[in-house]
Amino acid sequence: ILGHAPGHGFDEPIGLLTDCHRRIEMFLEVLQRAAREYGDKPLDTKAADAVRTAQRYFAHAAPKHTADEEESLFPRMKAAAARGGTHGKGCDALARLEGDHAHADRLHARVDVLLEAWLRDGSLPPGPAAELAALLDTLLELYRGHIHTEEAEVFPLAGTLLTPNELTAVGEEMRARRGLGQGRAGT
Repeated sequence: ILGHAPGHGFDEPIGLLTDCHRRIEMFLEVLQRAAREYGDKPLDTKAADAVRTAQRYFAHAAPKHTADEEESLFPRMKAAAARGGTHGKGCDALARLEGDHAHADRLHARVDVLLEAWLRDGSLPPGPAAELAALLDTLLELYRGHIHTEEAEVFPLAGTLLTPNELTAVGEEMRARRGLGQGRAGT
């Protein structure tokens, strides 16, 4: 998946958000694999590079994904539900999902501290190595539920609530958030 274009373009913002979920899962697995295989041992060059790549993804691309949802998709869904007279009915999960984003940010902040120490010092003592593994497990569980809710409930609802023009606007905002010109994809 590294170096490959997403399966969807900005003209299919819901599909592009789903593509981003696959990258989140993949980069989280990279970090978990490193923690499992190396634990409190030094990372070799290949593993260190993979950890750095995953770190960059969670530091730079993942926040754009969160903004795509919280600034572009979710507000439009809430407004469409209110216009339709349902006053947010069906959008109940959005506040919980926003809470998940904040919780994941806090977990990633601590993970980053531990990863930086690992990369800088060459190894982690057993206590911090165990903490890193536990944090990554917590992130995995958080993302599993979060992604399931979005893909099984929220994204299908967005497809019924939002007009084609609203979906186009979501995609254009996603593109602008990444500083990309017409016709290019990526999250």
